[in-house]
Amino acid sequence: MNAQPLMKPYVIGLDLGGTNSVFGIVDSRGDIKATTAIKTQGYNNVEDYVNASIDALQIIIDQVGGIEKIKAMGIGAPNANYYTGCIEHAPNLVWGKGIVPLAKMFSDRLGVPVAMTNDANAAAIGEMAYGVARGMKNFIVITLGTGVGSGVVVNGQLVYGSDGMAGELGHVTMVRGKEGRACGCGRTGCLEAYCSATGVARTAREILQQTEEPSLLRELDPEKITSLDVSIAAGKGDKVANEIFEFTGKMLGEACCDFAAFSSPEAFIFFGGLVKAGDLIMNPIKKAYDEHVLPIFKGKAQFLVSGLDGASAAVLGASAIGWDIQ
Repeated sequence: MNAQPLMKPYVIGLDLGGTNSVFGIVDSRGDIKATTAIKTQGYNNVEDYVNASIDALQIIIDQVGGIEKIKAMGIGAPNANYYTGCIEHAPNLVWGKGIVPLAKMFSDRLGVPVAMTNDANAAAIGEMAYGVARGMKNFIVITLGTGVGSGVVVNGQLVYGSDGMAGELGHVTMVRGKEGRACGCGRTGCLEAYCSATGVARTAREILQQTEEPSLLRELDPEKITSLDVSIAAGKGDKVANEIFEFTGKMLGEACCDFAAFSSPEAFIFFGGLVKAGDLIMNPIKKAYDEHVLPIFKGKAQFLVSGLDGASAAVLGASAIGWDIQ
């Protein structure tokens, strides 16, 4: 009965991001034994992407003693459906249009079971297993990266919904009508269009265009401004940069009020590059939440920043899905 875990002591975790795909071989304690990475968007079709992944993986699989030591593989990816193992209509992946049966493709090539879920769900699983959500049964992870993702945990279980695609809180509509910004999903006014790293850069361009306020950001090419530039300027006390974070944080805080009405989480956990701005983003989130949340939910939810290292957390979360495969 106990021989199987000893014979197969590792799983593979894949954090499939919009820019990089990071692979890790992980043991049952959550220690990452070996890692490798490839560029996600460097391939025109999924077959080439899988071929490159297998080539990169083979090296680290050999390092840990070969494929016979691997129990399974877990993948965290954009628009991934846990039920079907497919990436479905991923707008930000060159090869992710339509229905892509990625879990089956990896399973066929590696000869081990493969499960896949949304990248933000993988981050939530990683947080629950190894991070600040340990011991929690109701929480929401919000990932602030190229897009806005979320993993919703209720009663200790991830919310997948009837079709495997539930929990897309980045695509709740925050601005209705013609004023709403176009979002990569094809709709307008989504939270993601405002509060992702790309959304913050867009807010910066709009505010710089609309005002004459002096700012360090005016020294940069407007089309090349990033959320990191805004963060650096805000850290130096730049008034415009702080106004950008106030705008972004206020919208996130108001969105969290609506999310609380849905699942009454004990914590909102923020994860991703934008969170490196610290109090510059977190304080406006908390302030807006306290001002707008329903009185019955006031003072109940913690606002936490992930304590896990970015890439490791997603790889660990993806690997946890691998351990769960029966």
